[in-house]
Amino acid sequence: MTAVSPRTYLTRATSAIPRRLDGVLLYSVAALSAIGLLLVWAATSGTDNPAASTGHVRRQAVHLVLGAVACLAVAAVDYRLIRAYTSVVYALATVGLILVLTPLGATINGSRSWVVIGGFQAQPGEVAKIALVLGVAMLLGEPRDGEHRPTTRDVLFSLVALAVPLGLILAQPDLGTAMVLGCIYLGMLALSGAPVRWVTGLIGCGIAAAFSVWWFGLLKDYQIARFTSFVDPTADPRGTGYNANQAKIAVGSGGFNGTGLFQGEHTSGRFVPEQHTDFIFTVAGEELGFVGGAVILALLALVVWRVLRIASGCEQPFGRLVCVGVAAWLCFQCFINIGMTLGIMPITGLPLPFVSYGGTATIANLMAIGLVLGIQAREHTYE
Repeated sequence: MTAVSPRTYLTRATSAIPRRLDGVLLYSVAALSAIGLLLVWAATSGTDNPAASTGHVRRQAVHLVLGAVACLAVAAVDYRLIRAYTSVVYALATVGLILVLTPLGATINGSRSWVVIGGFQAQPGEVAKIALVLGVAMLLGEPRDGEHRPTTRDVLFSLVALAVPLGLILAQPDLGTAMVLGCIYLGMLALSGAPVRWVTGLIGCGIAAAFSVWWFGLLKDYQIARFTSFVDPTADPRGTGYNANQAKIAVGSGGFNGTGLFQGEHTSGRFVPEQHTDFIFTVAGEELGFVGGAVILALLALVVWRVLRIASGCEQPFGRLVCVGVAAWLCFQCFINIGMTLGIMPITGLPLPFVSYGGTATIANLMAIGLVLGIQAREHTYE
């Protein structure tokens, strides 16, 4: 066999990437990632140890590089081929969620959501989001012969596809990721053409289930504390309401123009816990002010709008539902994250897509964008 040089491999790999990628979506995600890298740097700088001060930003830069490679690699693959391997992706995600509940799982911030192998940490719940999007799109986006919309049988199978990862995630427990999975499914079901009674019925069941969980005391103490502090954060300002109060103070202190990057007193004083991950928007609010926060919101809205725009131009139901699932995922997670920072939503521990520090989450978000870009590159029916 003739040896192939690494340069040849690289040329072949890059030639597979479609040339007609959505520039608005791509550049918006790149801008958010760059802003997020700066905010992570600002949130973790100022310590006496220079290596520790830049450790998070260096690791996040690595995460972004890996995520960008994964994004382009997914975009280079025909999404119809990805559809053929949906069951494999779903099975791998399920195995990962099962491993979380074994001795390989690790508990961080009260939730057993991580798998730790040889110092390497991964959060299978993030992969489960991609698996659910692909699985539900396959089940609801391919009606049988003679059918123009999903049948009752299709919906029931899709509910089973939701129930498996949802049950495993609730066993961790990770209510934030469970809520995202539920929102992804409802968004895809609502726009799949399934009967409206299924959507309204599932919403009613979800409300009843949430009430039952609260009524029978099935939540952990720290989860109850998060919801009670949301209802009345002033009841225990030094305890359960501390995070919410400090987040609002940090955002409010930024004013219109902000205090300047690396100049925020609350950020440098570490008054807001987890300010480089869950509460990254407090750094933007304090140091970049209303203007910086508005720019981030505009970029996030632009990403979701472009994903939905691509969905509207898809001729194939599978590709359209994948885009809808990704849009529901990103929109809901952004709303919850920024909402808990501003005190209008309970604290759930969900990161801000493309902005917060994170390894698995960053790579999963960029892979989801790669799916959308791959669909867009092969569906040229929209202007």
